[in-house]
Amino acid sequence: MAMTEPVLTRRIPTAPWGKAKDRKLITYKKYVKSGGYETLEKALAMDPGKIVEMVRDSQLRGRGGAGFPCGVKWGFLPEIDGGRRYLAVNCDEAEPGTFKDRILCDFDPHLILEGIAITCWACQLDTAFFFIRGEYHHQAKTVQAAIDEAYKAGIFGGKGLMKGACDLKVECYLHRGAGAYVCGEETGLLEAVEGKRGWPRVKPPFPAVSGLFGRPTIVNNVETLACVGPIVEKGADWFKTMGKASDGKGPPSFGPKLMGVSGHVNRPGLYEVDLGIPLSTLVEEHCGGMRGGKGFKGAIAGGVSMGILGPDQFDAEMDFDIGRYDVMGLGTACPTIFDEDTDMVAVARNIARFFKNESCGQCTPCREGAQWIYKLLCRIEAGEGTSKDLDLLLEIAGSMGIMPGTTICGLADGNNWAVRTIVNKYRSEFEARVRPASVPVTVSAT
Repeated sequence: MAMTEPVLTRRIPTAPWGKAKDRKLITYKKYVKSGGYETLEKALAMDPGKIVEMVRDSQLRGRGGAGFPCGVKWGFLPEIDGGRRYLAVNCDEAEPGTFKDRILCDFDPHLILEGIAITCWACQLDTAFFFIRGEYHHQAKTVQAAIDEAYKAGIFGGKGLMKGACDLKVECYLHRGAGAYVCGEETGLLEAVEGKRGWPRVKPPFPAVSGLFGRPTIVNNVETLACVGPIVEKGADWFKTMGKASDGKGPPSFGPKLMGVSGHVNRPGLYEVDLGIPLSTLVEEHCGGMRGGKGFKGAIAGGVSMGILGPDQFDAEMDFDIGRYDVMGLGTACPTIFDEDTDMVAVARNIARFFKNESCGQCTPCREGAQWIYKLLCRIEAGEGTSKDLDLLLEIAGSMGIMPGTTICGLADGNNWAVRTIVNKYRSEFEARVRPASVPVTVSAT
């Protein structure tokens, strides 16, 4: 895989992928030599409130999927009362097609740790839990080694951040997940860290008020935290020179973004580009075009839960306002590209299988609806469905999720957006696989 010349940080390698023994991990010594942790020193000399204001002014939006303004989230914290205050670092990254946080953990863990330390100072948080996906075995070892280096250097623990440069003592712990996709939802993550079954909580209260162990908690994605250091180092205005300003219809999408591209392209990989880049530019100029010279048929915008971009949306701009293309959002901004030979009925069935398996079962519409959707798609793919099955499929998909108000978390929304956008944008393929409802089906004796 390949990466473009980085914008966010000079510390991300430009050709990272390969066997584990060939990876160029940036250790503490290498990180410090390249200027690492100097920004933390700068931050500790600043008033914490000024850092929160700087991040808010930068209009940094969460890179984990929701795109919520980071500085605004920090501002939800209540006043300090002398009790514990937590930072939960979301590195669950179980969204199919997404691997951007994995690369940061693989090669530049200290960039994340510096962002964690700055965030803890800015928000006055004394404990950080680095929640990492259970399947990330190598990455967990890499991150733990970096945390150990940071402790040895006095970044965490001891007398306070940076060997007592401030009075705030911060402890940082790695917490490995057990392989549940639903733990990517912030409250599901908190439940898992507390040692409970990883399924989402009813909100309110929100984590900033009552999160881990009932205490104020900020939940931020790995890539979001990796942006904090460069913003403090170079300023909010610098950050806003990249990305896309508001078009008057929605908030802006400032800054660079890691976009992991997979699927039918010549050079799949992780690319750091400005938000707002057209998908066609990302594919043609960075990924070497469509594999085998075939035509573009569609793309999962940013993880399967966001829905799909159709054949006439190759020029869609990859920003947080991507919902104008009839998808749920930008998500993780890691598109999966499909060529002209892709069977979209099979794609929909495979996605439904994933959501059926990953539903935590807490909400009946999601638990039962996900199973039902999968069975209907299997029937349609096999040519045994009717036109009524197709109508029923869309009816079920449209009646479960947070937006209809029937579930606690967004897993059901991801399921229904994926299915509905594929069926609606490739309707002819589905209609070709079903028979009219009036035609009886012949069932063999075997």
